[in-house]
Amino acid sequence: MLYDLAIIGGGPAGVAAGVYAARKQLRTLFIAKDFGGQSIVSEGIENWIGTIKISGVDFAKNLEAHLRAYAGNILDIKVDEAVVKVTSNRRPIFRQAQNPKFTRGTADSNGASGFAVKTDKGEYIAKTVLVTAGSARRKLNVKGAEALEHKGITYCASCDGPLFAGLDVAVIGGGNAGFETAAQLLAYCKSVTLIHKNDEFKADPVTVQKVLAYPSMRAIRGANILKVTGDKFVTGLVYESAQTKGPRELPV
Repeated sequence: MLYDLAIIGGGPAGVAAGVYAARKQLRTLFIAKDFGGQSIVSEGIENWIGTIKISGVDFAKNLEAHLRAYAGNILDIKVDEAVVKVTSNRRPIFRQAQNPKFTRGTADSNGASGFAVKTDKGEYIAKTVLVTAGSARRKLNVKGAEALEHKGITYCASCDGPLFAGLDVAVIGGGNAGFETAAQLLAYCKSVTLIHKNDEFKADPVTVQKVLAYPSMRAIRGANILKVTGDKFVTGLVYESAQTKGPRELPV
C-alpha cells in the first residue's frame, strides 16, 4: 500500500499531525514506540494550554485516545514499532498487482515517488515522511556512571524515585526536566541537591522558584561532574566549580 504520509513519533507533534492528516483524508501511516514522548515521565504538566495540570501518563493516554478516534481505513497506527531506516525513492515507485510490497524503479499509475520506511517489523512506502521523533534524555557521561546505572543512577524519577525514600539524592541538570525530577523526589527523599553546569538555570523561573523554596532542596551552579563514586551502589559524586577551587565530593 502506498501511503500519502508516514508520521514517525508518538509525542504531541506527531499525534497532532496524525489528527490533521486524517481529517484531510490523507492515507496516513503513524509509527511510534509509544505515546507521550519525554513528557510521559512528568509528574505534572502545567503548561499544556486548556489543562491546568495533568500527569505525563494521563497526557499520553489522551494523545492515544484522540488519535485512535480517527483510526481506520484512512489512518494506520503502528505502536511498539521502531523505525530503523528511511530511504528516499528518487525514482518513482510501483505496487505489483499480486504483491502487497513495493519495488523501486517504476512509476505507479499516478507517477508517484516517495520514501521507503523500514522498521523492526516491516517496511512501508509513503509519498511523504514527517519525522517528529523528538529526543531522548542524555545519559551522564562521566567515570563510574555507566557501571552504576540501575545501582543508584536512574533516568526516571517517577519510575525509581520511591526506591530512594529517606535518602539524600542528587539531580543533574538545570532545565525543566531536572527541576520537575527534583520536585518528585522531594516528596519522599531526605534531601535533594540539584547540580547544574551553568550559572543560570534553563528551567522556567516559576518552576525554579517553586522548587528551590523547599527547605530540603539546594542547588549547586556552575559545577561539572567528574565522576560517580561507589562499588556495588552509588555513594557520592565528585564535582568541581570555580567556587570549590578543586574537586569536591557530595555524598548521596
